[in-house]
Amino acid sequence: MQGLLVFTVLLGAAFGNEDFVGHQVLRISAADEAQVQKVKELEDLEHLQLDFWRGPAHPGSPIDVRVPFSSIQAVKVFLESLGIRYKIMIEDVQSLLDEEKEQMLTSKARAWVRSTDTFNYATYHTLEEIYGFIDLLVSENPQLVSKIQIGDTYEGRPIYVLKFSTGGNNRPAIWIDTGIHSREWVTQASGVWFAKKITEDYGQDPAFTAVLDNMDIFLEIVTNPDGFAFTHSQNRMWRKTRSLTAGSSCVGVDPNRNWDAGFGEGGSSSNPCSETYRGKFANSESEVKSIVDFVQNHGNIKAFISIHSYSQLLLYPYGYTNEDAPDKEELDQLAKSAVTALASLYGTEFEYGSIFETIYQASGSTVDWTYSQGIKYSYTFELRDTGFYGFLLPASQIIPTAKETWLALLTIMEHTLNHPY
Repeated sequence: MQGLLVFTVLLGAAFGNEDFVGHQVLRISAADEAQVQKVKELEDLEHLQLDFWRGPAHPGSPIDVRVPFSSIQAVKVFLESLGIRYKIMIEDVQSLLDEEKEQMLTSKARAWVRSTDTFNYATYHTLEEIYGFIDLLVSENPQLVSKIQIGDTYEGRPIYVLKFSTGGNNRPAIWIDTGIHSREWVTQASGVWFAKKITEDYGQDPAFTAVLDNMDIFLEIVTNPDGFAFTHSQNRMWRKTRSLTAGSSCVGVDPNRNWDAGFGEGGSSSNPCSETYRGKFANSESEVKSIVDFVQNHGNIKAFISIHSYSQLLLYPYGYTNEDAPDKEELDQLAKSAVTALASLYGTEFEYGSIFETIYQASGSTVDWTYSQGIKYSYTFELRDTGFYGFLLPASQIIPTAKETWLALLTIMEHTLNHPY
């Protein structure tokens, strides 16, 4: 055991990464509203340095929280004293990180990538590797794929979107983004797989070919490049952007609370140290503003799909209010069809519904804004799993996750094509 601890510390030092030795992820079960409120009190105790992976919402909804080693005793005593049930989901976060890092190093040692055919889709990749993949894909498929820079991040990195098009000007389009929360690595990895899948299936799969013959697809694989780079260099658990806030030592804004739809209402925080900090004003983050400008300038995007992990959910507006979206009935039926298609491959079950009703109130979210812009088919996915690994999904699940999600995406894309508005 001591040897393992030494190895962990050395590995962390070698990569300059924050270490999570002894951190546990607890799943808390709040039986009633009073218990939900008590858990919310924990959220406000900054000295405990808790990281809520799934925040307190309503009774019966699982609450997952990463607890640093130094706070474990205090948190467990707090919960037990109030009769709030919990179980340990992840015994030691660092052990999963070490397995993940080892898998990446092993894959890298074998890698010699000269084409997207030999690219390893079954491992996690750095920002540089993903940007390298993007350039390869464009060079191999110049008639179908192009790379657009839609902006720069706070730290000056380029923000790239892949455009898949068979011609024409300003055709109706479908937007897909992955990785807006940087630690959700299975999403960027799935985005890479989707990009390759599009080039393979065009001209082969009649249903998909019909989509791309009539519509363009925009795919932003790394939607939060600064945060993603930081998850590799410093802190694997980083969620937000990396912008600085005047008057605070805490870094970053939650880019999924920064959109101009119910901005600043419940389900976001005004505290710069919070994981759901909304920013000083809507669209303050260049990573968000770049998409806003692109969507408004394009003016013909018909479906907008933002992909997160984890929890196995397919969600539609609204998040900031419990009012029904005007198109709720159609959005709900399409979500049902999409999750049915997804489950047909491996039996992975997704719940579906509005953000507010299915998980919790979340103001300033991506799809509430896109829906407010008239993009009817606005959806958010939460990919695998339901908490056994959480954000640390083993690389062996990347391809199965991407494959099943593709079936749901195809369902939404076909519906968008066949129901013009």
